[in-house]
Amino acid sequence: MKKLSLEELNRISVDEFKKIKKIPLTIILDDIRSLNNIGSVFRTADAFLVEKIYLCGITATPPNKDIHKTALGATESVEWEYFSNALDVVNQLKLENYTIISIEQVVNSVKLNNFMPSIDKKYAIIFGNEVKGVNQKLVDNSHFCLEIPQHGTKHSLNISVAAGVVLWDFFFKLTK
Repeated sequence: MKKLSLEELNRISVDEFKKIKKIPLTIILDDIRSLNNIGSVFRTADAFLVEKIYLCGITATPPNKDIHKTALGATESVEWEYFSNALDVVNQLKLENYTIISIEQVVNSVKLNNFMPSIDKKYAIIFGNEVKGVNQKLVDNSHFCLEIPQHGTKHSLNISVAAGVVLWDFFFKLTK
């Protein structure tokens, strides 16, 4: 086996990325403390053709060298916007007929592996603070919550890992 060179990967330009069809998925990051987590979510959103990221609360915004370190330029390709209050974003997206989904462990959550998104719907998924999770007011204003099934002792994933799992799952299910 030979590793592929950058040229062989057929990477598209930022301009090409902005023009191609995205999956009907938007991300809301609320009160994310780690700049590396924010950058990682941008990079993963680029990989799986996410429409937009909303950065809310204490979540830092580009340009920022620590976000850039993990985003590797994805802050230029993925559309983003800052809101001080994530609930304002949720209310706006509801008016635009988005299905709002918190990624959280709650009573009666839907297991990610049992969820089948529809290409005909628009989704906004919320990731919350690294310690406190998704704010209860946002959970209360979600249509439902998705939970990543976990079977070890921690039942906790880093937000960038959780985002990678969820975004891949949406991308895979929406593009097959």
